[in-house]
Parts: sequence; structure tokens; C-alpha cells
Amino acid sequence: MIKAKKSLGQNFLIDKNILEKISNITIIKNKNILEIGPGTGNLTSYILKKNPKKLIVIEKDNELSINLENKFKDKLTILNDDILKIEEANLFKDNVTVFGNLPYNISTEILSKWIVNLKDNFWFEVLVLMFQKEVADRIIAEFNTPNYGRLSIICNWKLNIKKICDIGPEAFFPKPKIDSSLLCFYPKKNFIKIKDPNNLEKITRIFFNQRRKMLKKPFNQLFNGNKKILDKLKIDLTMRPQNIDLETYYQLACEYENLRS
Repeated sequence: MIKAKKSLGQNFLIDKNILEKISNITIIKNKNILEIGPGTGNLTSYILKKNPKKLIVIEKDNELSINLENKFKDKLTILNDDILKIEEANLFKDNVTVFGNLPYNISTEILSKWIVNLKDNFWFEVLVLMFQKEVADRIIAEFNTPNYGRLSIICNWKLNIKKICDIGPEAFFPKPKIDSSLLCFYPKKNFIKIKDPNNLEKITRIFFNQRRKMLKKPFNQLFNGNKKILDKLKIDLTMRPQNIDLETYYQLACEYENLRS
């Protein structure tokens, strides 16, 4: 009997209806598939039924990796490694579809890593990912709402995001104390070009460091009160960080890069 490890944020998805639903979200047949955190292989089984071209799974837990090898033999490739240390773009020659019941304790770290390292030529076709509902709400939040923040801005830069459904604790073993949400991420064809994504991270970090305060202090810190930028982007310094829409933050990152170049 395999026990979930709290230290790795493990909660295994066991609801067959949800597993079926996830496997039907996008085309799997003859596609390259990457699964993050397969655990006991419940979703893996449904993916294999759809006849992927190639399936690679990344599982950090040694015991689970051995179990997967015994269970699926030569039907897939198992990488017993830490997802945060892997260059996913190097695993396949062609674009890949990613499924992941991400460990909740590092889910935002994984997603941020992928987005910050994204080149204009995407290495994936779609990401189908499970998050703690509270995190998912922040990812898809619109401006002028309480959940809107750094995560919303960074995730929506190069990706279109669609919420599929919420999933209750009873769908997992052991049962988590929170609800989960399933999100799909699709590459955008058009997005504002920012030379260094770390500049977007820096701007959002400084702006949202005191999210209830007005914009004057963080704007002056970054742009030294540059009135041309204020007029160009129609920014009112009495507003709060959550009152600025996505596109304005991306334009701010570009203006910041222009000033530094």
C-alpha cells in the first residue's frame, strides 16, 4: 500500500469521472504527452488508453517511480527527477501536451518557471493543470477584483487560460482540506514583446508589494515620476495596483526596458 507523502504535497486523484473528463479535454492520440506528478498512475492509465505517440512522466518520489515502472512496463518513459530541475523543452522534438496534478506546495513555482523561461516558439500545445482553487482563482482573476495580482499578470502574458471545473476533496486520496480547480493554458498568437520576463516580475513585485497603497510610490521608484509614461499609458497615481489592467502592466515592462537600454 503506497502512502501519500505530505512533504511532497501528494494527493492522488481517484475519481474515475474526473479522470475520464481530464483525458477527454484535448486530443491525445498520436500526440507527445508529458505528465507531471503521475503518482499512482491513475490518470496515466487513461492517457495510455488514448494511444499517445509518446508518453513521458516525471515523478520525484522514488517509491512511486518504481511502482509506475512495474505497473506500465515499457509503455512509457519515467523520469525519477524534480520537475523544477528539468528542461522540458528538451524532452521532445515536437510540441507536447502537458497534464499535471501539480504538488500544491510548488504549483506556482512550476508555472512561473515555465512562463519566465518561455521563448516565442512555445514547447507545448496545451497545459492541463490542477491547482488549489485559491491559486487558480488568482491565476484567472480580472483586474479590479481582490484576487488580481502578480500571478494573474504573469500567467496571462503569453497564455490564454480557460477554467474547466472545480473539484472537491472527495475526488482525491487522501482528501485535501481544500477544493481544487482544473485549468487549461493555450499559447497566445499575439502578445506584447518583453525582452526580459524578469522585468515583468520585478515591476509586478514592486507594484504589489503594498497592494492597498496608491501607485505613486512604486511608480516613482521604478520610473522616477516620468510624466510622459503616465500620459502615454493613462495611469492615475491615486489608483491601486489592482486597478491597472493586464496590457498596461506589459506596456510598463516595455517602458522600463526602454529606459534602461
